[in-house]
Amino acid sequence: MEALSQIDAWDVPFAAAGVTRADATVATHGETGRSVPLASLSKPIAALATLVAAEEGVIDLDEAAGPPGATVRHLLAHASGLPFEGDAPIARPGRRRIYSNEGFQALGDHVAQRAEMPFADYVRAAVVEPLRIGLDPRGHPGAGMQSSLDDILALGRELLAPRLVADETHQEMVSVQFPGLDGVLPDYGRYRPLDWGLGVELKGDKAGHWSGSLTSTRTFGHFGGSGTFLWVDPDRGIASAALTTRRFGDWAKEAWPRLSDAVVRELG
Repeated sequence: MEALSQIDAWDVPFAAAGVTRADATVATHGETGRSVPLASLSKPIAALATLVAAEEGVIDLDEAAGPPGATVRHLLAHASGLPFEGDAPIARPGRRRIYSNEGFQALGDHVAQRAEMPFADYVRAAVVEPLRIGLDPRGHPGAGMQSSLDDILALGRELLAPRLVADETHQEMVSVQFPGLDGVLPDYGRYRPLDWGLGVELKGDKAGHWSGSLTSTRTFGHFGGSGTFLWVDPDRGIASAALTTRRFGDWAKEAWPRLSDAVVRELG
């Protein structure tokens, strides 16, 4: 795809990008097997492992977890009241959309306790091994994983056509949790509301979205502060990802939407 060659002009030490449909990769550009830090792109992976745990009966999405009054569902949807960092709540559960790394640490600790195994080991068994990918799930559950473009495109295929969880569970993942909550999308500002699923941000009708202007309103995904992103557009049947080794900033706000719109245009 000609669109993917845009990454050659990015002022980054390393970049790889690709597009996939549910059945196969469409195209890639760059070194697809190099593993890099995912930062917050770890969160959809942690969420998928948690949903597998729910289907296996290890946990229940609505059982208590995290701060008083919060549940697993609150943690996954950034609605637990925990701040970005720190274990002291700054709001009551279900009142505000507060993007929280701390919430995903609490989530990983909770699943690990229930499963009686380290969270990284559970991610390996629930996600990495079934998808036959080389992703390294060690580190912070919401910010510490490492992976290659090949692995992330495999995740994109799973999110387009789920095999690890039932369709009903997948639909919960990509549906608005705790509707109407306002919040701040990191580095983008406040949205009223800021819709979120279970571990994934929902594009909806947000203007100036990082996935571009041509992806559908049902697009969902995540980006990471290490310069990584994955979006999944179920209406168009495609997912696109880019991995870099440059911290997210204004460069990404300009480059990512332009790349995404070019991908959509080229695929028609």
